[in-house]
Amino acid sequence: MRISEFHFNPKIRPDLIFDSFCFEPENIYEKRVGSLYMVGLLKNTLPKNAKLLENLAQIIRREYYRQKALSPEKALKEGLKEANNFLEEVGKKGDVSWLGNLSFLVTGLKSFKWNFSKVGEIKIFLLRGGKIVDVEKRAKLGEIEPYPLRVFGSLVSGKMAEGDAILVLTKEVFDFLERENSFKEIGENGFVDEKILKEIFERKRDEVLKISGICLLIHFTKEVLPKKRKVFLKKISPKKIGFKEIFSPLFDLSKKFKFPKINPKKIELPKLKSPSFRFNKKIILVLFLGLILFFGYLFSRYDEEKEIKKYEEILAINQKKYDQAESYLILKNQKLDEEGERILKEILNDISPFLSKKMPTKLKENFSLLEDKTLEKLYELNHFKEIEPEPVFEFKIKEFIPQKMISLEDTLYFFNPLATKIFKLEKEQQIIESERKLNFGANFDDQVLFFSKPDQIIVLKDSEISKISLKLPYPELEINDFFIFNKNLYFLDKKAGKIVKYVWQENFEWQEPKVFIENEKLIGAKSMAIDGNVWVLKENKILKFYGGKIQEEIDLHLFPEKKDFSKILTFPSLTHLFLLEPTQRRIVVLEKSGRILKQFYSQKFDNLLDFSISKDGKTIWILNGFKVYKLIFTP
Repeated sequence: MRISEFHFNPKIRPDLIFDSFCFEPENIYEKRVGSLYMVGLLKNTLPKNAKLLENLAQIIRREYYRQKALSPEKALKEGLKEANNFLEEVGKKGDVSWLGNLSFLVTGLKSFKWNFSKVGEIKIFLLRGGKIVDVEKRAKLGEIEPYPLRVFGSLVSGKMAEGDAILVLTKEVFDFLERENSFKEIGENGFVDEKILKEIFERKRDEVLKISGICLLIHFTKEVLPKKRKVFLKKISPKKIGFKEIFSPLFDLSKKFKFPKINPKKIELPKLKSPSFRFNKKIILVLFLGLILFFGYLFSRYDEEKEIKKYEEILAINQKKYDQAESYLILKNQKLDEEGERILKEILNDISPFLSKKMPTKLKENFSLLEDKTLEKLYELNHFKEIEPEPVFEFKIKEFIPQKMISLEDTLYFFNPLATKIFKLEKEQQIIESERKLNFGANFDDQVLFFSKPDQIIVLKDSEISKISLKLPYPELEINDFFIFNKNLYFLDKKAGKIVKYVWQENFEWQEPKVFIENEKLIGAKSMAIDGNVWVLKENKILKFYGGKIQEEIDLHLFPEKKDFSKILTFPSLTHLFLLEPTQRRIVVLEKSGRILKQFYSQKFDNLLDFSISKDGKTIWILNGFKVYKLIFTP
């Protein structure tokens, strides 16, 4: 087998981690189960999950090779069983941020037989004789069932032939190859190898630089055993020869001769007079070392003083910058405020490398003082506030694992796209069975509507459920977000760069669907909210559409710097936009012009999953892991 791995731009998205793991048998026992290959990807990563993929891979590897007597299929099942146990333990500790964000594929290969299991959006293809087969479509794979928490499900087995290849792609890489029509080129070649893939990626270099992910190619070649040969010359390992062996002939020869014995007492040596001056080498050496240390000390003091002078100059320059920024901010002018903020950020960049340097205590204190003053001003300018949110409720993992939420007045609804249950939280708790998995939810007057892929609307009213089928505007519709405005349904398809609209008629009937907005800037969008305008969150920018056309792009200038916003929310009655950013543990409230109103930060927001707001915008409900918090907002 030949293995080719391509990793694309692992650092362009701080919220995304991915890796591939290739393990070959190390002894005759491990050869009984063969090779093991894995590809993993985790979105919306929190710092505590930085090693989740590596831990999963090592657990599966350990179990796969541990039982020497098992078949490859059973060995892989044992590995997946332990992986499920590991993820269940992680969940029990309160961390379910990986649910819905984890994609992982495991495949075991022995001779020409292969077994694999996967979860998430990773794609796997079989390349054979110029044909490309989507293995997932040919085999029904198990999905995540969080009750009980069992991530890896069905195991798929197959037979390979010489010249076959397996192509494993994470979603962004798959989307890129599909968008560029590269699968056709791969199929036309009839044979795919590392060279062909390299040519495709080099030719589309500008597009490749925009994606993150993995391409793993496993090409099957026939295992050839070495033929037995006749031995003409026996290979002799060189023997180590020591001193004794070399000179032993001389020692043997010396035994044949007898030398006269010498009595050392009879030998008289001439007496030598001791010199009057005695040359003491030890004293000279000590003096010499002392001189070296002395001059070394002088030079180090000189360098140290030079460094300290440099630090003092940097501190003085940035202190002047701070005074300049402060003078701008006093005038309360928007343009001057922006210039003052720019200078303050520049100060932080300038002094950050020196905060950890060794320097006199007083100087270090002055650096720290300047940093504190600068941060205080930046937080003030950006309306940054650390809060202590009010706890409302905490879920028990054995009862329910929440991922998304909707609020309707004081009633909260929680659901999980991987499950069929709705958790209703009012004065009392209630679990409602929907029979279908719920992907999205939105308010609809005094009811709550859920959307279940590919085409079902689930209506929830007074704990009663009814279902409505929608007609799809085109077969390949891939829905990424759902919103209701004036009883009209809006669906975001970030892959096609479209927003589809269903116009309300009556009695839960809608007109034929139409593409409401089609714009390439919608490709890759994360979330949308509608109040007459359409607000779309993409790459930490807000796109404002009206009448189907883009009106404005709002680039968010925040401190602390933005990393990865996941959701945007507003209502027609509000003058604000609400944004969720899990990686920075904050909820940001903006005016619809883009000006910052508030930033709510809490150390407790260590696993932000979703949030919802009341119709008047004064109450914010926050889902953080298994805990629900309440926050009162006053503009």
